[in-house]
Amino acid sequence: MEFNSVATLIALPLALSPVAYLVERLDRKIHLLHSNLHLMRWMALLILALAWGVFGIAAHDFDTDGTLTYRASMVTLQLDGLSLLVCGTILALGTLVAIYSIDYMAEDDAADKYYALLLLLMGTMLGLVCTRDLFNLWVWFEAMAISASFLVAFYREQSASLEAGVKYIVQSAVGSAFILLGIALILAETGTVDLQEIAQTSQHAPVFWAAGGLFVAGFGVKMALVPFHTWLPDAHAQAPSGISAMLSGVVIEVALIALLRTLGSLAFSWGTLLIGFGAVNMLVGNLLALRQTLIKRMLAYSSLSQMGYMVFGIGVGIYAHSMNGFEGGLFHFFNHALMKGLAFLAVGAFIYILDTHQPLKISDLRGASQRYPLIALALSLALLGLGGLPPLAGFMSKWQIFAAGMAVHESAITGLVIFAALNSVLSLAYYAPVINVLYSRQNTPEISQGRRVPITIGLPLLVMAVAIVVSGVDPGLLHGILEPAARVLFTAFGG
Repeated sequence: MEFNSVATLIALPLALSPVAYLVERLDRKIHLLHSNLHLMRWMALLILALAWGVFGIAAHDFDTDGTLTYRASMVTLQLDGLSLLVCGTILALGTLVAIYSIDYMAEDDAADKYYALLLLLMGTMLGLVCTRDLFNLWVWFEAMAISASFLVAFYREQSASLEAGVKYIVQSAVGSAFILLGIALILAETGTVDLQEIAQTSQHAPVFWAAGGLFVAGFGVKMALVPFHTWLPDAHAQAPSGISAMLSGVVIEVALIALLRTLGSLAFSWGTLLIGFGAVNMLVGNLLALRQTLIKRMLAYSSLSQMGYMVFGIGVGIYAHSMNGFEGGLFHFFNHALMKGLAFLAVGAFIYILDTHQPLKISDLRGASQRYPLIALALSLALLGLGGLPPLAGFMSKWQIFAAGMAVHESAITGLVIFAALNSVLSLAYYAPVINVLYSRQNTPEISQGRRVPITIGLPLLVMAVAIVVSGVDPGLLHGILEPAARVLFTAFGG
């Protein structure tokens, strides 16, 4: 059988994660290796290393031949510029989370399940962003939601964790029903679920508008568009910190990509609608985050606002046929995965230090910089980047979005750009107090007596902190991967 890098990239984590889990369970029962190596974590890292190798081959093939396609029976997978960017982001954040979790999850008896589910989550997301038809997109989405729900409710002995998992899966199921209904309408009208074939059909019937609306509502639940966002703060707050980073950094962002894939096949201008949703998300996310005292809930609500910037930038791209709008939105997509991933992992480091699974209050971090300066600095860089302060990554991607909006030269869009800039300033009203608490002169007894931070937790924080600074200082480094991704959206929406 001929080797196909796209199919192999997706199959590796999906097929090998249950195998690795069974090997781990077998070793626990019969002591096959007579060791306490906790095989699952190392096998997970090996699987991810193999996935990186295949991703490198796929990126090389894409650079040489352009879009890569794999067909098997009714399934068609395609690696284009957009899926290349998203797959790289998923692998990068997932690998850092896996390394981070070596010590973070070391004392948990269910760590083998954690790694298996993490690999499954990554595999389903890789499949989702590479699929080329509506039905398989829905199947991948359901598989992603199921694996994510188990991870949200991972601490099943805690009632709040179980409640968050149930809330996530129920609301996700409602969103999936909307998506499936939209797919049924499209199939009944066109006789196909292939996205490229749908885009080539005549689309004057009202059924296409109805299907588009159902997709916005269905995927809106998954990507936490206001008012479909109510599952998000509980899920992010109750999940293990590595999973909180994945949920905010890539899971809700992958939902945005799925929405854009579907809307791009429908020949209407969705720019105005997306710009409106983006503006609402910015404001509501900021207002809800302002009143939070639990730091993970604050970060969760801030994801609403950050998603607003991505949606706003891409909405401007659709509305004005602007490559800069698409590229700015995708640039913030990548930067948000870095910044929010770092923020959740840094907060998780403090949870590890305090040796608690209880919700962490902002006040619990008082004076943490005195004992843990590097972790405090990493969290500060993440928060300042999210707040849009130069020269960090968040500033550069927001600036590109604002510049694309101003280039439209319409008073309404200009006003919304100013609104978005003011919301970025407003976000500092809840980011700055956290930094102030971190650098307080007096620390809490719990922080003073906290545990040493192992290198497996510190290393991912260092890598992501450096990446946030480099991405802000030299944003041109990412142009080579952002431009092909933006080109896909530009073409899909009639550019």
